[in-house]
Parts: sequence; structure tokens; C-alpha cells
Amino acid sequence: MYVAPSILSADFGKLSDEVKAICEAGADLVHVDVMDGHFVPNLTIGPLVVKAVAKAATKPLDIHLMVENVPFFVDLFLPLKPKFLSFHIEEEKHPLRLIDHIRKNGVSPAIVLNPHTPVSSLEYIIKEVDMVLLMSVNPGFGGQAFIPSVLKKITQLRELIEKTSSKCLIEVDGGVNGLNAPELDEAGADIVVAGNFVFGSSSYEEAIKALKL
Repeated sequence: MYVAPSILSADFGKLSDEVKAICEAGADLVHVDVMDGHFVPNLTIGPLVVKAVAKAATKPLDIHLMVENVPFFVDLFLPLKPKFLSFHIEEEKHPLRLIDHIRKNGVSPAIVLNPHTPVSSLEYIIKEVDMVLLMSVNPGFGGQAFIPSVLKKITQLRELIEKTSSKCLIEVDGGVNGLNAPELDEAGADIVVAGNFVFGSSSYEEAIKALKL
């Protein structure tokens, strides 16, 4: 699997060094959580900080928008040219229009599902996105425990992808660690996001290696 460490768990006092460290340690993507304090009860970072992250990173950015007024935030972050720019299907009224807008700006569009949102909501979108991010915790804060029922959702999503001949990837975010990574891999995940497991370890390289199956 590919590994996208979440900088939400990094030491923001030395963020540039932290980003460089995970890239050197074998990260495939740098996961950036953007929260607005409305869609989720937390407030994180804006485009100026993410621009600095992009400058420090030697791996592509994977930006996850947990926000209201999604098109406004999409246009704030598109100029940074991340690899993936994902938004929550629960919040956007016109997802296909926004997906097309993201792609036309040279960025891979991705959709996010909260733990309670069924995979069936993707039926008419799955072939239009490059990635689906399944939240395995309720979004807003790092360090939460993995919700086991998401394993079934991964399997359902893999079946939908195969049924529709979609080429999109499956990413899982929340409570990921070296113990549940094999289960995620077996269920069909392609990318795992890990915050505390990586940044809370004594060796970023060993932690990332433990997730690469």
C-alpha cells in the first residue's frame, strides 16, 4: 500500500523539518487536513501554510478539505497543484460540477465519505473521480480509534469500482496503525493515511515501512 502521513500530527513548531523527514523516510504522499471550524469542530491551516509545506515536500500533496462552502476552498488550494484534492460528498450540492472544475485545473479530484455515509452514494460519481477517501473515524481530530465497520465499506467500494470498471484508488484515514494495516490491505485499500502512528513513533522510516504491505 501507499502511505500518506498526516501532518495534523506533526510538530508545527518545526513543520518544514517534519515534512522533509517523512518524505525521506519513505512517504508516498503528504496528507494535509484543512478544517474550517464549521464542517468539523477544529480549525487547522490555510493556503499560506500549505504553500510552505509544498515547498518543503519532495512528495506530492494530498489535500483533504473538511469545510463548508467547498468551491471557495477548492479555488484557494488549486493553485498549489496537489496530486489529490478531496472534498466531502456530504457537504457539496453539485459534486460532478466541482469534480470537473478540479480536473480541468490539472489536479486529481477525490471524494470523501464520513463513516456513516453509504458507499451507494458514489454510484453515479465513481467513474469521475481518481480517488475515494473513506473516513474510519469521525473527522476533526487526530488520535481517534479506528471504526471497524469501515472494513466492510472498503470491500463494498472495491466491488463498486470493479463493477463499474472505475480506475479510482481507495484511501483510508483514521486510526490506521501497523496492527490494522493488513486488514485494510486485504479489504482492498490502496492508500492509508496515518498521523499519530507515524509522527508519534521513534522512527518515521520504521513506522511507514510497517504500513507498506
